[in-house]
Amino acid sequence: MFFRLFDIDLKNVIHFLFLRSATPINGVVDGGLIIVGDIVNMAMTFAEKLLAAYSGNKNVIPSQIVTVHPDHLLTHDNTAAIIQKIKNELEEYGVYSKSLSIIVLDHVIPAASEKTASNHKNIRSFVKSHNIKNFFDVGVGVCHQVVVEKGLALPGKLLLGSDSHTCSYGAIGAFSSGIDRTEAASLMLTGETWLKVPKSIKMTFSGKLQQGVFAKDVILHAIGDISASGANYCSVEFHGDVEQFSIDDRFTIANMGVEMGAKNTTFPVDKVTKDYLNSIGISDGAYAAVYPDKDATYMRELDYDLSEIIPMVACPHTVDNVKPVSEIEGLEIQQCLIGTCTNGRLSDLQIAADILKGKKVNPNVRLLILPASKKIYEEALKLGIIETLVKSGGILLPPGCGPCLGAHQGVLAPGERCLSTANRNFKGRMGCKDAEIYLASPATVAVSAIHGKVTDPMGEMKK
Repeated sequence: MFFRLFDIDLKNVIHFLFLRSATPINGVVDGGLIIVGDIVNMAMTFAEKLLAAYSGNKNVIPSQIVTVHPDHLLTHDNTAAIIQKIKNELEEYGVYSKSLSIIVLDHVIPAASEKTASNHKNIRSFVKSHNIKNFFDVGVGVCHQVVVEKGLALPGKLLLGSDSHTCSYGAIGAFSSGIDRTEAASLMLTGETWLKVPKSIKMTFSGKLQQGVFAKDVILHAIGDISASGANYCSVEFHGDVEQFSIDDRFTIANMGVEMGAKNTTFPVDKVTKDYLNSIGISDGAYAAVYPDKDATYMRELDYDLSEIIPMVACPHTVDNVKPVSEIEGLEIQQCLIGTCTNGRLSDLQIAADILKGKKVNPNVRLLILPASKKIYEEALKLGIIETLVKSGGILLPPGCGPCLGAHQGVLAPGERCLSTANRNFKGRMGCKDAEIYLASPATVAVSAIHGKVTDPMGEMKK
């Protein structure tokens, strides 16, 4: 039997026939599918292949519901609210596994109120009573950075977290995605959950970045192109000339995948990945990378010439309100933030230090420096990066999330503008609905901090 299908999702039709046919289906279909007897051989994307493996299926298709047992569940300060949901069940049954959870206190650290301090106390008590293996207290770092640098996210692994930027671990080839608190509570108790297999988008990069252009500019450019909802519940794969992107760069790009609506993002596991993992003590034999099939079917394919990208900025109050920095150059700012889980890594701080060395932050600007982890903080101290940033007028904050979500240490006043390397600029995001947040690269933020107004870094860095 031969099929010709028009204007319909080929994979879904085949899946419908395969599941509902009382007799074996025989035939050949173009588009990467061969049906012989009752066996379907299908070329799969990264997400399809990984979720097939974790759900015990030979093949899966977009929109199929699968039951999975993730390797880890990430929670942070919100652990207090999550365990409260299942207080009675925890007392009766306990947790599914003491090694499933990764708990990082990072959102409001040190505690800024009695309520927060009490929540932290309850979390520490929960960790102790249930012997939670992977607990990182105040000061270790931002949860997503900690998960990667502690080797808890690995290529080919499945991680879920009660934080939308859990998609960051695609930087090293893991499938990682955010879930809500109720799902997280259920996972703690049962160790399993369901996922809908996402459709996949292929983004291919070509060419080389110009001087003064960075990974943050790349992802802002892509988000501006595809829109904040352009990848809703999709798996976004990054292909092409990605060897030029360090793990720090990949982290920045993967982290902001959710800002285009993505369920997860992923980079291929290559020499860059392996070298990084080796540097933190993870051998090549400790994981099995997952790669998409060459003839896999994608919902959409997008190509970006990196040599054409220029410094970008996301303007209030949506991340896809993207413009070239040159279009808003001269806009006065009152606060700058370099850090967070998006751009708080060593290379980000080094970029800022190289620009600020021997210069001073404008007296009308507050420059906040936020290392993504204690490890990064210590490395930056050894290299003199912190000294340079502080001498220039930077204000050093503990490794955490604080100002990014407007929790404390950097809340804005009405009418103020902040130029930030964070990942969101929603109205009220930094604690004030009458303030404005602009998102840009560490280079753009550092140069702008000197001038007291939004400034294109390309001219400054070519001097």
